[in-house]
Amino acid sequence: MLKEGQPAPDFKLLNDRSAEVNLSDFRGKHVVLYFYPRDNTSGCTKEACGFRDLQAEFEKHNAVILGVSPDSVKSHQNFSGKYSLPFQLLSDENKEVVQRYDVWKEKSMYGKKYMGVERTTFVIDKDGMIKKIYPKVKVPQHPEAVLEFVQGLEAA
Repeated sequence: MLKEGQPAPDFKLLNDRSAEVNLSDFRGKHVVLYFYPRDNTSGCTKEACGFRDLQAEFEKHNAVILGVSPDSVKSHQNFSGKYSLPFQLLSDENKEVVQRYDVWKEKSMYGKKYMGVERTTFVIDKDGMIKKIYPKVKVPQHPEAVLEFVQGLEAA
């Protein structure tokens, strides 16, 4: 189980442009690493659009946004294009990164149990350390809360 103050595990995933991305590529910047269950679902769309709408503010505070789900690169391309998402979506089809970050959990809907991504955001500082973990995210006002935290990091 990851905790605040620990180094963020590095990883390599394909983005929505089929290019390889390593978390370590972003050293020197704050990283908002948000895990979400699925492209084109209502909550995930609201969350992505919330981050999209605040993208310029995150950039002002030396932060990049990376969205991760088990969806395919093609699914990410469609989702990103449909909603004009200016940040990278990373495909974790093998579910290696969601497991490493401990967000692959047993969930329940209408009494049926299944495995899926628990919506979670990690804020990682310029040195690759986890500064904040937002578990079991509720979408309304979440991007704003993350931005406020990042603004505080940059001011510190």
